[in-house]
Amino acid sequence: MDYGHSDRPAGATTLPTAIKILVAGGFGVGKTTMVGAVSETRPLRTEEVLTETGVGIDDLSGVEGKSTTTVAMDFGRITISDDLVLYLFGTPGQDRFWFVWDELALGAIGAVVLADTRRLADCFPSIDYFEGRGTPFVVAVNCFADARQYRLDEVQAALNLDPGVPVLLCDARQRESSKEVLVTLMEHAMKTREARRRAASGD
Repeated sequence: MDYGHSDRPAGATTLPTAIKILVAGGFGVGKTTMVGAVSETRPLRTEEVLTETGVGIDDLSGVEGKSTTTVAMDFGRITISDDLVLYLFGTPGQDRFWFVWDELALGAIGAVVLADTRRLADCFPSIDYFEGRGTPFVVAVNCFADARQYRLDEVQAALNLDPGVPVLLCDARQRESSKEVLVTLMEHAMKTREARRRAASGD
């Protein structure tokens, strides 16, 4: 993927372009894991231990072994080149923390929606949110060992996605797999931006 290079004179010092990406999805889908897998720095995490307060509120079906939850955001950084740095913001998955989403979404060029086929319906709130904002996004199916495997076209149909929305498989624990998801999102976001520019100019 060609991110381009600046034409600044040799020796000139400028700040790199910062690109903001969100990592979203349902509770326990692997957002914190993905941010941690790809971040070149120790990721900032705001996880708290699940307590009895969440009983009846946090649905642990399919993720019974989960003992912590993100209550604000996860944050990580990836340097693509001297000119480009990606900043990743993992969103909280539960409805009661959604008040922070609008703040996190400001300035984001796109989003990764992580999916778990054991709890596929948990994706819908994230998908609806990004569709409503016009934010480009991709759906990455996190391949859990005990989850049934579906074809990507089956996932796309089940989530009622626009045909142009990329859907791909990933292992959120693996750096290279997670990086592939981010590259796909960047390409999709740039194509979407160019298509909107052409539509606006009448090209």
